[in-house]
Amino acid sequence: MRRIRVIPSLLIRNGGLVKSIKFKDHQYVGDPINAVKIFNEKEVDEITILDISATKERRAPNIAQIAEIASEAFMPLGYGGGITKIEEIKEILFNGVEKVILNSSALHNTALLTEGSRLFGAQAIVASIDVQKNWLGKYKVFSDGGMKNTGLDPIEFARKMEGCGVGEILLNSIDRDGTFGGYDLDIIYNISKSVAIPLIAIGGASEVADFKKAIDAGASAVSAGSFFVYQRPHRAVLISYPTQKELKKQIFSFL
Repeated sequence: MRRIRVIPSLLIRNGGLVKSIKFKDHQYVGDPINAVKIFNEKEVDEITILDISATKERRAPNIAQIAEIASEAFMPLGYGGGITKIEEIKEILFNGVEKVILNSSALHNTALLTEGSRLFGAQAIVASIDVQKNWLGKYKVFSDGGMKNTGLDPIEFARKMEGCGVGEILLNSIDRDGTFGGYDLDIIYNISKSVAIPLIAIGGASEVADFKKAIDAGASAVSAGSFFVYQRPHRAVLISYPTQKELKKQIFSFL
C-alpha cells in the first residue's frame, strides 16, 4: 500500500486566512493559527501556507507570523510568499518551516532556487506553477496572482524548474481553484510524465475520490483549500479533513 500525502493549503492575505475562486473573490475564513491547531488535531500529513499579499505588496515574508505558525504546527510545514533572497529562505527554514515555496522567484530569479537547493537540499525547495488555459485553450503559466499570462509553456517550465534543482513542483490550476470541479487531470498527467521530481496537484478537489483521480493521473501528492475549509452547498466555514480510515479505504488500498 502506497502512502500519499494529502495536504491542506491555506492562503493568507493581510494576516488573515482567506479562500478564493479562480484566484479572485477572496473571502475571509478565519485566523490561520486556529486553523493550524484544528489540523493538528486531525493529524494531517503536511500543511502549506501561502501569503498571497506579500509579493503583490513587494514586502518580505512576515517572519514573526511564520515563526508563530511553525511553533503551533505539529506536521511538516511549507511556506510561500514574498521570498526573494537566500537569507529569507534561511530564516524561514531556521524558524521551523520544512519547505519554502517559490512562485514569482521561480519565474524571475532561478538562481535563487538553485542556490537554495545547494545550501539546504532539494527537498526544501518547491517551485509553484500557476497554470490556466488561454483564450485558445492552450495551457500557459500565469504570474501576479493569476493576472498575467507569461506565455510560457507549463511543461517546458516544469522541466526548467527540475533543472534548477527544486525537489517538488506545486501545480495549481487557476481554472479549477475553489470551484469544486475536480482536478485538471490533463495538465497533471502531461507535467508528471515530463519530470522525475514529485508533483503536488492543487485546484478543484470536491471529494476524496478526486484525490485518487489526481494520483492516477500522475500526482505524487494532492492538496486542496476549499475542500478542507468549507462545508457545502453554502460554503459555510468548517475546517475538516478525511479520517485516516477513510483515506485508506478510498485511496491507499488501491495504490
